[in-house]
Amino acid sequence: MAFQPDTATVVAARAGDPAAIDRLVAGYLPLVYTIVGRALDGHADVDDVVQDTMLRVLRNLGDLRDPEAFRSWLVAITVRQVRERYRVRRGAPDALLPDDVRDPGADFTDLAITRLELAGQRRETAEATRWLDEDNRELLSLWWLEASGELTRDEIVEAIEVTRQHAAVRIQRMKGQLETARVVVRALAATPPCPELAVVTTGWDGRPGPLWRKRIARHTRDCRQCSPAWSGLVAAEKLLVGMALVPLPHALSGGLAGLGGAAGGAHTAAHLGAHAAGGSGKALAAKIAVKGTVGVGRRVLTAMLATGAVAGGGTAAVVYVQDDKPAARAAVVSTTAPAPRLSLPPSPKPSVTSAKPSPTKKKTTKAPPPVPPTGTSAKKGVGTWQFGGIKGALDDVGAGWYYNWAPDNDTMPGPADVEFVPMIWGKANVTDATLAKAKREGDVLLGYNEPDMAGQANMSVEDALAAWPKLQATGMRLGSPAVAFGADKDGGWLDRFLKGAKQKNLRVDFITLHWYGSDFSDAAVGQFLGYVDAVHKKYDLPIWVTEYGLQNFGGSPRYPSAAQEVAFIKGSTKGMESRSYVERYAWFGLPAVGDSVEFGLYKDARTPTEAGKAYKAAG
Repeated sequence: MAFQPDTATVVAARAGDPAAIDRLVAGYLPLVYTIVGRALDGHADVDDVVQDTMLRVLRNLGDLRDPEAFRSWLVAITVRQVRERYRVRRGAPDALLPDDVRDPGADFTDLAITRLELAGQRRETAEATRWLDEDNRELLSLWWLEASGELTRDEIVEAIEVTRQHAAVRIQRMKGQLETARVVVRALAATPPCPELAVVTTGWDGRPGPLWRKRIARHTRDCRQCSPAWSGLVAAEKLLVGMALVPLPHALSGGLAGLGGAAGGAHTAAHLGAHAAGGSGKALAAKIAVKGTVGVGRRVLTAMLATGAVAGGGTAAVVYVQDDKPAARAAVVSTTAPAPRLSLPPSPKPSVTSAKPSPTKKKTTKAPPPVPPTGTSAKKGVGTWQFGGIKGALDDVGAGWYYNWAPDNDTMPGPADVEFVPMIWGKANVTDATLAKAKREGDVLLGYNEPDMAGQANMSVEDALAAWPKLQATGMRLGSPAVAFGADKDGGWLDRFLKGAKQKNLRVDFITLHWYGSDFSDAAVGQFLGYVDAVHKKYDLPIWVTEYGLQNFGGSPRYPSAAQEVAFIKGSTKGMESRSYVERYAWFGLPAVGDSVEFGLYKDARTPTEAGKAYKAAG
């Protein structure tokens, strides 16, 4: 971890000590610059946002109640300033500067590659960061610092203002987009170049963006020449091993080194301004009114924020401002990936409060029921239909994804951090307009719904195969048709479809399954997981369980007891979480209203059934 000032320095700076303020600015400037630079992708606004952040921090330092929480507070302010700049830029987009007049020092990616001498997959990963969406670049700037030991997960959660569970889901989704971006970088840099990719990218201006990321990624999945780019990708966090901290430009580091000995703010500003004037950094001087505490009063100090091209791989430059600086050494970061799932801390014990003092007896108020814990997994999802609590219930249950048997979620939007996956339900939905809707929703597409059932998609294997090329033409990752039963049987509907797809050289990327059990005993978990295992063994493809539950469609009782359903949910979700080939699973279904009250999960946006509580805790 880079050197950062201790709590005593924060306390002294809060009290108005000029030297402490200098140390605080110099010590945390690299962290702020790294977050802002990575989040804004080296945009020309980086210097301004860094300056605004540090000014805001110093102006409000007197309001900081807990000096030990300074870094978390600083990171939260930094993220808010980045988001504000995003908002301003979206309202009034900047004109693009010609490549020949852009400041080369502003490109964090190029600087990281040069200064860290990155090559191979490390270089690819650095270049791939240019292709991330704004929200994911912001999150990447924080997660990379967590992976390298500069930040904690709690600090990330506080900065992005979500729960720990949603932070885990968002990080997993960000890493998935980063992986896709790495494949895009590989495909574009391949030698010899792919002639079909050249056709796909006709009209591309060479600037990374989400639309072209999706188009190029879809091409790589279908193209024989480009598809190997998906193989052999090393986990991004492992690529951080041995990555050194990026040194500051000489002029800037020389200026900052004088901070510790500066007699006062005015001297510091003049001193650093002289050093930075001829260097690559920008000298940003501002008078800061710092609120003092414990009788110190207000002192007007001049803080010099010297910002240069500090960057690279999500790391921070080390700036020492004291004469007794430790010996320089390369930083080796942790190889342990951040935990994919985090549980909420235990609910506090209900407290009993006195309604009115009494010498003989205390009147107590009833404590609220404890909040059930939430487990989060990118695997865990739900199928849902329209009801009033969709958005809130998706948020509360900790789902990583959902679907609604439709090509879009226009009438059922979920939270921003819960992925929607579209479906082409049946033969009548295989139209250009419907496929275009589905394509706008993401990179994954679910195939036909129970084509082996007369009351559902009701398609022959031949009809399903004839329409499949249109689904494949979307370039999306394709899930097989989801049969109602018999997916593990030789000669069954799914078996015949997959054999026909192989003969016709059609692509199926994963198997989708439905399963309903009428045995409500403890044996149900084993029966269900045995079916999932058998299908995977037969086809050796990843599995998505897109509908499952306990229902006896032809007998009585129709539904299990609440205790039986809870036991089944606990056992089945644990089994699917432990199976690496199970990529996703979805309970049928989210609403517990009307005729689904016996098996659904949520009565409204915030009221889970007993089954809902068990599913909420899963993952």
